[in-house]
Amino acid sequence: MVDEPIGEHLSSLDSGLRVMMMFASSDSINVTSVARELSCSRSSAYRILNTLRNRGIVILGPTGRGYFPGPVLLDLARPRGLDLEDRARLLPVLRRAVDLTGETVHVATLVGTQVLFFDGIEPDRPVRATLQQGYLRPAHAISAGKLLLSQLGDDQVRALYPRPQLAKVTPWTIDSVAGLLDELAVIRRTGHAFSKQEAQVGLCGTAVALPGRSWRERLALCATVPHDRGDEAGLLATQAGLLEATAALDR
Repeated sequence: MVDEPIGEHLSSLDSGLRVMMMFASSDSINVTSVARELSCSRSSAYRILNTLRNRGIVILGPTGRGYFPGPVLLDLARPRGLDLEDRARLLPVLRRAVDLTGETVHVATLVGTQVLFFDGIEPDRPVRATLQQGYLRPAHAISAGKLLLSQLGDDQVRALYPRPQLAKVTPWTIDSVAGLLDELAVIRRTGHAFSKQEAQVGLCGTAVALPGRSWRERLALCATVPHDRGDEAGLLATQAGLLEATAALDR
């Protein structure tokens, strides 16, 4: 978000967008809170809310005294690719990836500055990474996160990380936005997204993009590898297995 308007703009549209942004810090809003936020009359606030309601962006609460996020706003806010249909579509890819790599494989999506592992399968071998289905991990510390961040522009990444320093999870974690941007540039150039003990000591990883049906379906297929199998050659071989597993989605 910019502090000052850039060029010409529509104040009425800006007012509607500011109302939508109020849900970032509130579960519900009302005419009074909107009028206060916009420094406008209650009648103007009501008209703005009713316009958003007509578009499904807000809904009137059950008591008729408050407004909540509507179906359109909720759909815009949630990551794509998490529906049962999408997960069923990706399950054969997951299984194939585990067969080809012999490693623990997850499907992951970017949620702000975190990565959500929402599906995964472990291999049948004694030494393997533990399944982390349902876990959130810092995007800058894992291969899937760095891969998904590399699909954004540098300005978008800076907007996600307004402070110059990043949280250090292990001694090997990237700890600055400048360092992260440098690595993202390498990923864009080479296509190789690796992590080496950056999220957890003793574990490495690599990730590849999963083809989606729209720009909102930014998903990654990632393998987590014990450190003794996580050298450069091992990660490249694992990445090749992931790519082969995703090939069926392109056909």
